[in-house]
Amino acid sequence: MNFSDSEIVASILLGEGFRFTDVISEAGILLVNTCSVRGHAEQRVLKRLQHFRAYRKKNPGLVIGLLGCMADRIKTSLTEEQNLLDVIAGPDSYRDLPKLLKQVESGQRGVNTLLSLEETYADITPVRLTGNGVTAFISIMRGCENHCSYCVVPAARGQERSRDPGSIVREASSLFSQGYREVTLLGQNVNSYLCKEREGDFRFSGILDRVASIDSRLRVRFATSHPRDLTDDILEIIARHPNICRAIHLPVQSGSDRVLDRMNRNYTRQAYLNRISAIRALIPGCTISTDIITGFCGETDEDHRLTLSIMDEAAFDYAYTFKYSERPGTLAAETMKDDVPGEVKSRRLNEVIARQQKLSLHSNKQDVGKVFEVLAEGTSHRSDHQWMGRTSGNKVVVFPGECVAPGGYVRIKINRCTSATLLGELSDNSGL
Repeated sequence: MNFSDSEIVASILLGEGFRFTDVISEAGILLVNTCSVRGHAEQRVLKRLQHFRAYRKKNPGLVIGLLGCMADRIKTSLTEEQNLLDVIAGPDSYRDLPKLLKQVESGQRGVNTLLSLEETYADITPVRLTGNGVTAFISIMRGCENHCSYCVVPAARGQERSRDPGSIVREASSLFSQGYREVTLLGQNVNSYLCKEREGDFRFSGILDRVASIDSRLRVRFATSHPRDLTDDILEIIARHPNICRAIHLPVQSGSDRVLDRMNRNYTRQAYLNRISAIRALIPGCTISTDIITGFCGETDEDHRLTLSIMDEAAFDYAYTFKYSERPGTLAAETMKDDVPGEVKSRRLNEVIARQQKLSLHSNKQDVGKVFEVLAEGTSHRSDHQWMGRTSGNKVVVFPGECVAPGGYVRIKINRCTSATLLGELSDNSGL
């Protein structure tokens, strides 16, 4: 989401005559787009801002700005106590950036952290700042109303509001015409997308259907799903369109009903596993990834054991794992004690990581000897003589390919694997 927001900011500023530089010492304005979901992310931002002091010493007129989720929560400390920031803009205030920068020119601080009930930036065409020219993100909604007890997103990004379907399809169509061959539809809870039209409610399954129908050569992904809202009609649309990728990210967070209740996740362990069963039944071969938090308030050894067991039962292909970090202003911070010692959180996290590495390796071993359609994205990070791409199941594949071009589909036979990567070679009649 933050990367997508940065591309919106770029579009707004370029439209006002600003230009971008890759050389930080040449910049007159430094903007940091932020996330507050994890404490570690905030600490990285604070260190980065302190690093910017050195540039301001060399260039006293340098403007430093903070954008995104951290803006409202820490604006006072960073402006008044540390005298560091000139511009602060919340996630719904990017249109005001030109005005805020003009306020700085007149000797004032530019601050706007107000949230909106309507802003979706639907009319702004994002500037693709970086990337491979093959894959792109499309934000289709903003905000969240789940109010998980550990999460700052509802407070930082406000209520859910969805873009109109036409603007989403136009953006995806434009990207395809520019040579992009994969789009990822983004939302804090993407499958709760809802746009009210004259004909009735338009839901996420309809968006998937429309975007996938643009062209069969355009792959479609989406993130992130909430288990409660991943309904069968969405799964049926995925099954209907071969170009909707066979990969679903479905955060579980914990395998314990007791912890899930304290997290306010609004589903049980069994309900989650029922969704896994539905995915397996309706979309055979679909990969499933997840998020897991260890050491949440009151988590016991038994709760942790239940998390390890649900990993085995769901057989996740990969997972994003985190230690719980208390976020100010959340229900958990206000009503629950962060009572799991740090060393216990770390031990449990390491056990979760080790378990997932085994599951990921087992999953990848099942692919050895198979041939997959892979969308080539570019050269491998480790060697210019190797290419990398992804399967429909979002697994990374590395392969030699002297004649491959970015955005091309190739058939790759998998010869070996690690827990993170499939390694293969071009199959006969590989060009697609």
